[in-house]
Amino acid sequence: MTPILILSGKGKTGRRVAAQLDARGVPYRLASRSSEQPFDWYDESTWADAVRGTTTAYLAPPVGPTGLAQAGRFIQQADGLRRVVLLSGRGVGSSGRDFAVYDGQLELESVVQASGLDWTIVQPAWFAQGFSEDFLRYDVLAGQIRLSAGAGGEAWIDTDDVGDVMTTALLDETYAGQVLAISGPRVLTMTEIAGELTAATGRPIEYVDLDPSTHVAELREQGLPPEDAEAVRDLFTVIRNHRSEYVSDGVERVLGRPARDFTDWARETAKTGVWDV
Repeated sequence: MTPILILSGKGKTGRRVAAQLDARGVPYRLASRSSEQPFDWYDESTWADAVRGTTTAYLAPPVGPTGLAQAGRFIQQADGLRRVVLLSGRGVGSSGRDFAVYDGQLELESVVQASGLDWTIVQPAWFAQGFSEDFLRYDVLAGQIRLSAGAGGEAWIDTDDVGDVMTTALLDETYAGQVLAISGPRVLTMTEIAGELTAATGRPIEYVDLDPSTHVAELREQGLPPEDAEAVRDLFTVIRNHRSEYVSDGVERVLGRPARDFTDWARETAKTGVWDV
């Protein structure tokens, strides 16, 4: 078996796919800016060496229009690949979409579907681990989750479930040609999320609903480039406009078990000390 190529292999999902492949004894190759096999979405001279000797790839594209466009260019130039599993976003390509944030994701999905490769597209809800492994962790530590999600809800998913679905899709070709929407088992508003995290940490945590323009300004202050900050704002605009308040059954359909609930995830995560102050 040729190694499975994991692009963005040190990210939240890539690490989990690698761990699952390790557990099953499946060879893989991590490719990122800092890995032994260098790979940079914005340096096309690194692409051919990363792909050489592989036929299957897991692709987690960068955030923002430029990064998504580069991922599309990669697919079009990836000689030797036969199969690709793409990390996308829930709701991409749905009827009546009217949010600009979906444009780049939809274009990338279209490139993958037209590539001639065997493909599977996985569309997850927002990751629960955004509160423990990403920028929202600092909000939890500060006791204020500052977002522009309004009163909208999202069916937050445990990233471990995402990794399990991705690994299954990579190894089981019966999922070729399928779009798999996956989510947690229930919809939670940001106020409810704050309550769950308060219960898990034993500290008061509140949700502060930001105006979208203020949200962008604060993300910029945290060091995000303008287009990435605007992409994050737009993703939360989808929640703000109550367009993500539904549950997707992909986890149970693929793995034969229910998706992990946010309450259980938060309790177990709190035991790791990641939110200790």
